[in-house]
Amino acid sequence: MMENNNSYCKRFHPDYSSGLNSDQVEFQRDHGLANGEEESGTRTVGQIIQSNLITPFNILNLILASLIIMVGSYKNLLFLGVIVCNTLIGTIQEIRAKKMIDRLSLITAPKAHVIRDGKENEIPVSELVLDDVLLLSTGNQVCADCVILDGECEADESLITGESDPVSKQRGDSLLSGSFLAGGSCRAQVEHIGKENYASQIAGSVRYLKKPNSEIMTWINRIIKITGFAIIPIGVLMFYKQMAVSGQALRPAVVGTVAALIGMIPEGLVLLTSVVLAVGVLRLSRHKALVQELYSIETLAHVDTLCLDKTGTLTQGTLQAETVVPLSDITKEQAEEALSSLANAMDDNSPTMTAVREIMPQSPGWTCTGKIAFSSARKWSGACFQEKGSFVLGAGQFILKDQFETIRPQVEKYANRGKRVLLLAHSDSPLGDHDLPDGLTPLLLVLLSDRIRPGVRETLSYFADQGVELKVISGDDVRTAASIAGKAGLKDSDRCVDASQLKSEEELKEAAERFTVFGRVTPQQKLTLIQALKEKKHTVAMTGDGVNDVPALKESDCSVAMASGSDAARTVSQIVLMDSDFSSMPRIVAEGRRCINNLQRSASLFLVKAIFSAAIAVFFLFLASAYPFQPIQFTLINAVSIGTPSFLLALEPNRDRLHGSFIGNVMKKSLPGAVTMTLNILLLVSLSSYLGFSAAEQSSLAVLITGYTGLLILFKVCLPFNTARAFLFASMTAAFILALVFFPAVFEVTAPTIPMLLILVPMFLFSASVMAVVYHFIERILLRK
Repeated sequence: MMENNNSYCKRFHPDYSSGLNSDQVEFQRDHGLANGEEESGTRTVGQIIQSNLITPFNILNLILASLIIMVGSYKNLLFLGVIVCNTLIGTIQEIRAKKMIDRLSLITAPKAHVIRDGKENEIPVSELVLDDVLLLSTGNQVCADCVILDGECEADESLITGESDPVSKQRGDSLLSGSFLAGGSCRAQVEHIGKENYASQIAGSVRYLKKPNSEIMTWINRIIKITGFAIIPIGVLMFYKQMAVSGQALRPAVVGTVAALIGMIPEGLVLLTSVVLAVGVLRLSRHKALVQELYSIETLAHVDTLCLDKTGTLTQGTLQAETVVPLSDITKEQAEEALSSLANAMDDNSPTMTAVREIMPQSPGWTCTGKIAFSSARKWSGACFQEKGSFVLGAGQFILKDQFETIRPQVEKYANRGKRVLLLAHSDSPLGDHDLPDGLTPLLLVLLSDRIRPGVRETLSYFADQGVELKVISGDDVRTAASIAGKAGLKDSDRCVDASQLKSEEELKEAAERFTVFGRVTPQQKLTLIQALKEKKHTVAMTGDGVNDVPALKESDCSVAMASGSDAARTVSQIVLMDSDFSSMPRIVAEGRRCINNLQRSASLFLVKAIFSAAIAVFFLFLASAYPFQPIQFTLINAVSIGTPSFLLALEPNRDRLHGSFIGNVMKKSLPGAVTMTLNILLLVSLSSYLGFSAAEQSSLAVLITGYTGLLILFKVCLPFNTARAFLFASMTAAFILALVFFPAVFEVTAPTIPMLLILVPMFLFSASVMAVVYHFIERILLRK
């Protein structure tokens, strides 16, 4: 049947069991009523090129280059070659990372399950058409606004409305795009497509985006702002001083001013950060990990507490039903008939129901008159059968409540053996509106067991050795969760607590640090536990794979989902394990540490130059002497002591644990070098004035002393030496010496005279001594080590 709602849109009303036919699907496509292309979670190639090309530092460098061109000092334009190379490297690496992320995102992207021509099909969300019939079950993301035709479910609309409580949905109710099914299953007809969807209208995308919690990004932005505000007034005052006070000609005044400003720009720092993180994304992709948020690599490297969901993380996410244990005077066959009828009546493909169906005989064919889907908040599901009454399956304490004490010994006996124990109870009363029926009688226990993932024991041991505190947060019985955790090799697994016994939020928060294993945890309690740990100043990572993990995943500092898990968990997580293998986590953490440790070390080289250049620029505003550097001289010094070493060092292996803050670690490494370089130049100016050195001789000495100090800093950064670092230091030292020996005219360096050599050797010793003293002062006094 077809209905014309308006002049632009024709509606079909297919039967929920058959869906649209091929002609109807083609008709909708021809009229532009398909869902359309999915937006990529990454920037386009054009955006990447633009962001790398048009930066404040690049614009400033072009302005400075135009000043150099204006006065005809063309060889001092060599710094532009470095800028071009840096921009190309950063652009290429980001594009490579984008392509890898897009490929992996396509694999993990939610698919739509539809009924067409009476058959179930899995298609990309972009190929949905108006009036398609969707098949939705627990954990699925609702990819288009739709209306339920058959079945009932609970929808988690927290990503859309902010409300955390699941909303009950039945036939005729609407499901909003961007929500997730927290329980039950249904068939629903698509009502809106593309930009008409509710999620598209309010957010432009159903994907959950989390503001990066990045100390590195914060401090780099601050450094850019500080540099941007300082560079203009210093430049103006420097040019005025060179022309009006020192009486220099236009050309040397411009060249000196540009040299001072170029030194203050840490342009490579922004590039270095992008390159290091982009390379980290590429390396992690080889370990089957999709990084959906670039700066999550940084956060993961700082994690000191890792919260694990038992199912799907420690275990394979599949259950095996072992046996049933009758509790009443009914026969085992009668109990199994009831369990089989319930399992087959529930339109539920959860691991629990799947495992139960595998060991139960064929359903006796009872007529189901009503059912309630499983909810992680309720911890039970149920169905009512004609002339048979109601049957409920779930956690015993949630079903029997106060009467649970009558069967607690039996339940605990099996739970202590690591079994997951479910209770099947019966009542002659009908099911209420999502409420338990009255007069429930326990019928039998269903014993299930989890399959522990291979390699989990080694993974948990790695994190324990690294000082990362591990916590298992599970919705299962606490004894079962603790037993599984113990079998997996988790230390202190006996420090466990039943979260259902923690009646207040304060009790739960107090238990957050005391206990290692938490059982019977609701989704809201998982969220509260993560919040409590963060309030205690822990950096918290959370792994999970289910809808019930979504609130905690969203709240954690770094969220990791299994690709085999629900659409909901994958969508909100910053990192997705493509092979759903928890044992790959040590490699991921190691990659994060490599990125951040190397970035801190290399960033210190850039800040040495920036701090030193800013300091001497300010000092030379008040000194009678001319500024001693030219841009091409800074280009040489930067190339051998900062630019090349920083990129090579940033890509080498480094699995050291992180300590302290980013800016603290960087400043600790950069201040000694910057202070030493500044004191060197101030002392050189005084000695040059006393000994009567010419401006050219003073400039040559400044280049030699600053280059030597830069190599000293590189020496310190390369410690402890290995083959690669030793080769790097030796080659950079050789490059500096050879450049000055064979191309002195290019770098405006004069041949050293005897007086220059006599002053040079003591100043080399002075430089090494000052640096050692400053390092000692910072490490032993300021840091109180």
